[in-house]
Amino acid sequence: MTEAASSDFEPKILGFLCNWCSYAGADLAGVSRIQYPPNAKIIRVMCSARIDPVFVIEGLLSGIDGVIITGCHLGDCHYQTGNYHTQRRFDALMEALSHTSIGNERIHLEWVSASEGKRFGEVITDFTNHIKELGPNPMNSSDGADDAMTELRAVKRLFETHSTRTLIGKEEELVEKGNVYGDKLELAGYKELIRKNIEAEYIRSYILELSRSRPKTVKECADKLRIPTKRVIFEISVLMRNNMLALESMDGTTPKFQSLVKDGDA
Repeated sequence: MTEAASSDFEPKILGFLCNWCSYAGADLAGVSRIQYPPNAKIIRVMCSARIDPVFVIEGLLSGIDGVIITGCHLGDCHYQTGNYHTQRRFDALMEALSHTSIGNERIHLEWVSASEGKRFGEVITDFTNHIKELGPNPMNSSDGADDAMTELRAVKRLFETHSTRTLIGKEEELVEKGNVYGDKLELAGYKELIRKNIEAEYIRSYILELSRSRPKTVKECADKLRIPTKRVIFEISVLMRNNMLALESMDGTTPKFQSLVKDGDA
């Protein structure tokens, strides 16, 4: 029996619940004595839009097996458009995690109203069972923890960059209102812009994280990222222009690069 299929594995789940709908739904489930697994540790927030992707990644880095975010149904947000911001951030987070070996199945977004106590119980039960099937977070494995940490730290870093945070918050301006000249982006074009930004920032962030402890070659970075060396060379040049990466030494004719960033730098 594999570790993922082990019947004694009880996942650690982190739940972010909005105050006005989902938390009230959880409260209704409690007073109605609706049974659901006790695996989820709940954090109440005033709005689901307060959940920064960095919070989710921090949870996974700490060893949490799964993270679920719940909020008001679209159109019913106490703050009118808060959950639309949540959806955009979640979609971007799903895209970013798709570049990792961990994948994006350990996070989930669900809309639950204050009157849906039974549904809240079902959502938590289904997600808990799903995480049981996936098995423990690779961060909790002696074999895969180092690779998982590098990937997750890279995702965290990309969501701390100005370009990513700005783009995610500009959908209404770029798609609906347009720029100062009245030019607007098609929604598909905006989503493609987000996708390309996340891909580029993930590669750069991964290179920085990989070369933190010791210098790395282009080939080492390309092999880890499973992308062509030409793309790695391009992103390294971007990082060097921004004084975030430096040529540390030469191994014969092979250059080795070292990250110059510190924790907290974006």
